[in-house]
Amino acid sequence: MENVLRPLIVIGGSVVLTLAVGWLADRLLRRTDTRHRDTPLWGLLRRCRIPLNLVLLTAILRGSYDEIKWHPVQEHRAGLGQCLTLVLIGASSWLVVRIATAVVESSYTRYASSTRDPARVRRVRTQVTLIQRVVSAIVIVVAVAAMLLTFPAMRAAGASLLASAGIVGIVAGVAAQSTLGNLFAGLQIAFGDMVRIGDTVVVDGEWGVVEEITLTYLAVRTWDERRLTMPVSYFTSKPFQNWSRGGVQMTGTVFFHLDHSAPLPLMRERLTLILKECPAWDGRDFSLTVTDTTPSTIEVRAVVTAKDADDIWTVRVTVREQMVAWLCAEHPYALPRITTSSRPPRTEDRDGFGDERPPFRPAIEDGRERP
Repeated sequence: MENVLRPLIVIGGSVVLTLAVGWLADRLLRRTDTRHRDTPLWGLLRRCRIPLNLVLLTAILRGSYDEIKWHPVQEHRAGLGQCLTLVLIGASSWLVVRIATAVVESSYTRYASSTRDPARVRRVRTQVTLIQRVVSAIVIVVAVAAMLLTFPAMRAAGASLLASAGIVGIVAGVAAQSTLGNLFAGLQIAFGDMVRIGDTVVVDGEWGVVEEITLTYLAVRTWDERRLTMPVSYFTSKPFQNWSRGGVQMTGTVFFHLDHSAPLPLMRERLTLILKECPAWDGRDFSLTVTDTTPSTIEVRAVVTAKDADDIWTVRVTVREQMVAWLCAEHPYALPRITTSSRPPRTEDRDGFGDERPPFRPAIEDGRERP
């Protein structure tokens, strides 16, 4: 009877104690979060319930499994202790990552709520995202190393591994040169404020918004919902356009190729009416000028402004569409014209005359000399 009750008491007691401590911790965090609504940390820490319970349960079982006087447990005591140790290390690393994520997200949320500059918010968001990834990578590497060191064979090989660490480091550095380059480029992007999550960029002729930045690659979402995945080293070695750096306000241009008789004063008045009816125009500035001339046309440039890249695109297409429609309906003579001829091309003969050469006539006609 004791062989049955003892395992049940140890395992059942461990589970009950774990649930009780987890419930008390969650209750305390919930009450603290209710009292301090301006601090989102306590609410974010409630996400750590599952790894906390797993750590508590594994730690209790790891310290009390020797009390189970059951033959199968005693027979596999070493293996069971090794498994519990590995689970404890993994659960502890999971808990540390969750806590670090909660602290970083809480700091970012408070900063974003107190800062009105979108550029600074995007910069901090980019840095926070990369900090989370760096912390997670460090914790995972340390956890894996700790798990490996629990095996006696790995501890015995530690001295030889340290002795060959220099050679291995050189070989690994040469083999992973591109990976290490992307890693340092990711840190340079995060803390050098070159590009941020949410920035509007033009890369290789593709216009899009930066959607994700990791330590090795950067994802850009284009206007047609495609994703461009590029190594972060690209942004530190090649030029690219960042439309959001230094402010999100944009100035756009619309070009028209028209006839020389185009009514420019009326076009300026029409541009004013179009922009007043366009919600995307921010009202800062606009103009319409002739920027170039050719023997057959003139180049007219309309300059408009908007609060960001999305709105400037809307303003440009609206002005282009409505201005062309107005010219077609009210002033069709202002549209460019191409002169064509129905006369067939002339063919040259040997003496240089074309098909229009006058026909041969004799020198004397009707007894009179032809003039």
